[in-house]
Amino acid sequence: MDERPDAAEPSGNAVTISQLYDEVTSVLESAFPRGRALWVTGEIQKISESSGHAYIDMIDTEAAGTRGAPVLKVKCWRSTWGPLKADLARTGATLAAGMTVAVRGRLDFYKARAEVGFILDEVDVTALLGRLALERARLLDSLRAEGLLDANARRALPAVARRIGLVGSPGTEGFSDFLGQLERSGITFEVLVARATVQGPDAPKEVARAIALVGSQDVDLICVVRGGGSRADLAAFDSEPIARAIATASIPVFTGIGHTGDESVADLVAHTRCITPTACGQEVAGAAMEWLDDVRQRARYVADESGRALRQARRELAQTRARMVVGPSAALQRARTSMEVRRERLVPGARAALARGEAEVIARRRLLRAFDPARQLARGWTMTLDSDGAIVRSADGLVPGAKIVTRFVDGEVESTVSELTREERDG
Repeated sequence: MDERPDAAEPSGNAVTISQLYDEVTSVLESAFPRGRALWVTGEIQKISESSGHAYIDMIDTEAAGTRGAPVLKVKCWRSTWGPLKADLARTGATLAAGMTVAVRGRLDFYKARAEVGFILDEVDVTALLGRLALERARLLDSLRAEGLLDANARRALPAVARRIGLVGSPGTEGFSDFLGQLERSGITFEVLVARATVQGPDAPKEVARAIALVGSQDVDLICVVRGGGSRADLAAFDSEPIARAIATASIPVFTGIGHTGDESVADLVAHTRCITPTACGQEVAGAAMEWLDDVRQRARYVADESGRALRQARRELAQTRARMVVGPSAALQRARTSMEVRRERLVPGARAALARGEAEVIARRRLLRAFDPARQLARGWTMTLDSDGAIVRSADGLVPGAKIVTRFVDGEVESTVSELTREERDG
């Protein structure tokens, strides 16, 4: 038995649950008429989809993270959510946990669960896009302040990129378009694929991890590709994880993301931004083809110059051979001719010289015979010699007692000087 003083016995005025909920509905409809549109601001705590409907839990932004924070159960029916989601995608916005948004709708009381909810009809896209633009600007300012906005652009490109680190989702159109350009080039590339989800909440983390993975391998170039899609589909490439992974990569990064008019933060921090995956493949293949053409031109130049030098060497060799064969032969012939000429000149000259010599010898013999002492002795002359055998030409060279020899034609007489008589001569 309940002895509490406020306990009361059931009375005839008790209401049923349905009646109670009818009163609650009446009160709510009185305060929040069905035609009254409400704008509510809060942070998305959770969002999910089922059978084309969207279910969102929103909490007060200021109370986020606190215990007992009030939660608003937001529902968006398929007829509204489909067009709304498409509109968000076209503007590049997507609803995700952690976002603070303003939504318009009406209050709803769901009796089956005794739940006060909110039926969503519209999202303030202007405010949402402004917040996304602000976050993008803040990220770019932060990267610029850290010197990372053009850090990858300063990485030196190799002469030719043959080993490619490819980040993307295999099997997608953009992924295949990129590889198709490499295959059509006719050049053999080695492609190291790092698989990653390229859209959705997991994309920033997976793409950043894939960039780091291929960056740790022996590759010449990293290419990040993602085919066209809505701005919401491409939103991951405005994220900080991907931007920092590209900016801090030690290898040049090329991006080929989305359509021609799209430009993400990933594009801005990359070494080279290509407008599509196809264009990215063309850029890589084109650079390799230019390098190969340059190598071929240089090879042709070397071959042409080598051929020219070889032909010149052959001509010079032929000329040298001709000089070595014809020249010495001609010189030898000239020498032979000269010898013949000299010989023809030498014999008569020698004979003439010999004749002149013989005539001179004869003349000298005659002269010598004319002065031969024997002939003078035969004529009656004598020759006086001193004791040393020298001819005595003057009496001045003798003294009394000196030994002299007088030579005649038929003998000699030895004498001793006893007296000298000198003949006086007129001065």
